[in-house]
Amino acid sequence: MSRIAATFAALQAKGRKALIPYVTAGDPFADATPEIMLAMARAGADVIELGVPFSDPMADGPVIQKAGERALARGIGMPQVLDFARVFRRSNDTTPVVLMGYANPVERYGVDRFVTDARAAGVDGVLIVDYPPEECEEFAAKLQANGLDPIFLLAPTSTEARMRHVGRIARGYVYYVSLKGVTGAGHIDIDAVAAMLPRIKAHVKLPVGVGFGIRDAATARAVAQVSDAVVIGTAIIQLLENCARDNVAAVAGEFIAGVRSALDS
Repeated sequence: MSRIAATFAALQAKGRKALIPYVTAGDPFADATPEIMLAMARAGADVIELGVPFSDPMADGPVIQKAGERALARGIGMPQVLDFARVFRRSNDTTPVVLMGYANPVERYGVDRFVTDARAAGVDGVLIVDYPPEECEEFAAKLQANGLDPIFLLAPTSTEARMRHVGRIARGYVYYVSLKGVTGAGHIDIDAVAAMLPRIKAHVKLPVGVGFGIRDAATARAVAQVSDAVVIGTAIIQLLENCARDNVAAVAGEFIAGVRSALDS
């Protein structure tokens, strides 16, 4: 059983929902990412999505786009992202880490090298936004062969065929994009999410996390009532982008602790 699967199984046994924060590697400071990850894990994050900076992140709104631009300007690339995961894993061997990003950085690094190095760094899952399941079965198989969970997106526009395909090759969890837009856009419609989740679960026998549009503890709690996990990214990056270096990890931890408390209340 993968670390992600074990985490969701333990949460389910306790009747709890997963909290999955997203941070862009190398932002807001080039060396602060492992500290931020550790602080969030201590505060109650169940899985951490670590964003790989990319110059053309098509699914991301301006907040995450700018975070990626700042990280790239500081020289953060795939080697540094993997090193952040490695440093985190030295102090935390229980919280799963998922790399989230785009195909270009992976292919530039080299697919086989990426899979090998991600596993060695202690990564547990990989979500490549622009790798549709129909076109990356070989990549998904390589991940699984190396103990990494291939994670895929579903959206309000996903067809039944797409859901079936994702259900067949995904592992770990599935990320449901709650909005027809980019990260940080619009306000989440809880009723629409609640209506969509049974359709997904008819084809996907994995936990379903919901992201895009979750800005605070109250929204997270509402989403958790109808899903297995909540994913929060833009709100965290906005919170951290003006923090001083000395307290950026503490601020991240405090925010996650508040969301965790809301989910558990």
